[in-house]
Formats: sequence, structure tokens, C-alpha cells
Amino acid sequence: MGRTRPSLRRLTAAALTVLATAAAGLVATATPAAAATVPGIDVSRYQGTINWTSVRNAGIQFAFIKATEGTSYKDPNFNTNYVNAYNAGVIRGAYHFARPNISSGAVQANYLAANGGAWSADSRTLPAALDLEANPYSGGYCYGLSTTAMRNWVQDFLNTYRSRTGRYAVIYTTTSFWNQCTGSWTGPWANHPVWVARWSSSVGALPAGAPVWSFWQYTDSGSVSGISGAVDRNHWNGDRSRLIALANNT
Repeated sequence: MGRTRPSLRRLTAAALTVLATAAAGLVATATPAAAATVPGIDVSRYQGTINWTSVRNAGIQFAFIKATEGTSYKDPNFNTNYVNAYNAGVIRGAYHFARPNISSGAVQANYLAANGGAWSADSRTLPAALDLEANPYSGGYCYGLSTTAMRNWVQDFLNTYRSRTGRYAVIYTTTSFWNQCTGSWTGPWANHPVWVARWSSSVGALPAGAPVWSFWQYTDSGSVSGISGAVDRNHWNGDRSRLIALANNT
């Protein structure tokens, strides 16, 4: 994710009730790919002009679209992509590239919510995603934060986004980054859907404590009709009705 590459970098009954509310009935399975029936993509300005009708006709059902980064950057193609994806029938969500070393989580969550990352119950808008990955800039792999400071930053972001929108944000990350930089923190997974990045034929180990993956970015070099060049490809862990349920918070 971010500006450094073409796209993203980017049970008890009670427990089941929590997960169903937060993640709209995700399906846990020993062979996750078997349940991944809904194809999606994630994009940013690096994909250039996108023909969203062609994308939808190619079978793509959802897309995460870069909205913001840090405290001052808004993707110049976001507004066009967000509207055109919706009009083409693609279930869309915004994402924010985190810069934990330049401001508080609350400041960045508010910036996202004010610049496209808000939510509406229209069957085509997902809760926004927090893109949390290895620092592509100076300042160290974990942005110079201790594991405690990183946990506090993430919690600040999540709490503020929830306060602003009423939704639990999706968290995009890699298992290695999450476990190293948060100290294998398990706190968010009771409510926040995990979007795991692993470019492989299997999803592999999840971030510590995550009971099930919701989205899986399985390649950064996919191709889709309507998009010139490479694009990240993703799976949703369930069928379209469950994805719409997540969109509508039902």
C-alpha cells in the first residue's frame, strides 16, 4: 500500500455472536481458499484511469480504494474511483495508509473519515480499512514505535473511526509485521475484520489471535479487464450475501 508501489502493501455461542456482528458471518475453515468465493481488488492512483464497468463485468465484486495517507495526502483518483465503482455495482471501501510516526491515530482516523472514509448503509459501502504495514519511509520497520506505542496508536485510530462512523474498521496487515510491531497483540480481532496480505497459493498463518481471515490479498501482480497493468487481487472469505451483510452492518 501507500505511495511507494502500484497498490496496497499493500467458539462459544457468545463468541460467535460477537464475530457475526462484527464481521457479518465470516466462515472459519481449515481450508480457507475453499470458502473464498468472492473476488476483489484494491487500487490507488497507480492504476490510472479504470473502466469500472469492465472490472465488474470481469467478475470483480468488491474493491478497496485508496483514500488517504498520513495527515495530508488524499489520493487524486479516489473520488472518481469511489463513485464509478459504486455506479458499476462494485461493493467498495476506502483505505488509509497509516503513518504512525507523524501523528496520533485519532488525527489520522479523523482525516480518513473526513476525506472519503465515512460509511453509509447502501449495500455497496464497506467499512474503511486501516493499512498497517512495514514503513516504506525513513524511521524504521515499525515506524520507530515500541510494541506498546504501536498498540496504543492502532487502538486510538480504531476507537476514533468507530466513534466517527459507527463501524469497526477493517485492518490490513501482514502476519510478520503485526506480530513483530504490535508484539503479537490479539486485542482487535473480536470486532475488527482482518485483511491479511500473503502473496501465495495459501493464506498461511494469521496475525496472532485472529480466529479467521475476512479478506486475503493473495497477489500484487494480478490482471483484470478494465485496468492497465498489474493490480492487487483479493478474496473475501464467504459468499456475496455475507459481503453485503458486512457492508450493511447486519
